[in-house]
Amino acid sequence: MTLTVPNLLGPADDNTPPKLSAHAAGLTAALAADHKFHLAFPGATDLVYPDLAAILTGQLLNNVGDPFDPGHGRNHTKPYEIDVVRRLGALFGADPARVWGYVTSGATEGTIHAVHEAATTYPSVVVYSSTAAHYSVTKAAVLVRAPHVMIRVDDRGRMLLDELRDRLFEFRDRPAMIVATVGTTEHEGIDDVAGIAGLCDDLNITDRRIHVDAALAGIPLALLPAHDRPAFGFDAGATSMVVSGHKFPSTLMPCAVILYPHPPHQPAGPISYIGAADTTVAGSRSGHTPLVLHWSLAGQGLDGHRRRADAARELAAYTHDRLQHLGWNSHWTWPAFTITLAQPTRPLPQPWVLGGDRRTGRIITMPGIQQAWIDEFLIDLATSHWARTTVIPRQRSRRRGGPGTPS
Repeated sequence: MTLTVPNLLGPADDNTPPKLSAHAAGLTAALAADHKFHLAFPGATDLVYPDLAAILTGQLLNNVGDPFDPGHGRNHTKPYEIDVVRRLGALFGADPARVWGYVTSGATEGTIHAVHEAATTYPSVVVYSSTAAHYSVTKAAVLVRAPHVMIRVDDRGRMLLDELRDRLFEFRDRPAMIVATVGTTEHEGIDDVAGIAGLCDDLNITDRRIHVDAALAGIPLALLPAHDRPAFGFDAGATSMVVSGHKFPSTLMPCAVILYPHPPHQPAGPISYIGAADTTVAGSRSGHTPLVLHWSLAGQGLDGHRRRADAARELAAYTHDRLQHLGWNSHWTWPAFTITLAQPTRPLPQPWVLGGDRRTGRIITMPGIQQAWIDEFLIDLATSHWARTTVIPRQRSRRRGGPGTPS
């Protein structure tokens, strides 16, 4: 879908100063009008940060180099970045006093960092991931020139451990870098991280890394009660993790956090130019995104984010229930935010974004998605396919699902 905005800029050879204020107003209105249609891609929009407006639009902040090295500059937010790393590290089972990580440009950079660390430590490493893993895993393997073995998944998007065992055994003389996915892009499937670590133990693969790509689902799953929470953190065998900032925490700017339970590298001397060690993939890094992440994590607290996750799951359950009521083929399993559904076979009256392929689309009920938008989509779906004029919305119940919730 193409965003339609007023053409307020002149031709390239026009030296007249553009009317940027009017253009900004038009762009703001166009983006606001388009917002409700974006149902298929995870990005929370419910949290905003007016207290930071002057800093975000009036200060250059560059967290260049290792976040734990202040460096020569003063225009950075590294103390806030360290706080973010420690908060999230503790959430996933690391010792806050030992955890290391940094705020990246996105989860892809985090996965590249982890794969690069594995390839640096074990030059003959083989990278493994599921066929449902994010496309960035292939990119990371290519960058370090490592073989990439892809493992099939079950119907819920989870890596098949029997097949992983066979492939690990096939290359048992080589170190392994296994990328587990916690929240696959299409079904929000959760790989069995503890099971993967157990396979490595059974096969005596001690030269290994297990990186967990938990970009979307990591934080919401970690906030579940202990008896409902899947084991995927450092205590389950992960050696690194990446979680997104713009997906669940609602930073409104793409970013992520790569985490290790302890520094993955030997202490390095500072680069003279910046006064800090060069331990990150990027050189210059945004100092704004760590600040917004800190405001989200500290401002909401664990209880606030838990309530946000619960509300998103309630809306997912509601959406799935309404699709089932329409007789529309769809699937949802608690505790996911993602509902998969058959793609509409006829044009919808409004440009709803459902992603996926020609057969299957998805709705991801991120914080910020409103029930009224879901109802509007359902009306469009019904009227375009069955000439129904109304879809009667049901009041959402505040029921709590569980692992056995039917789909």
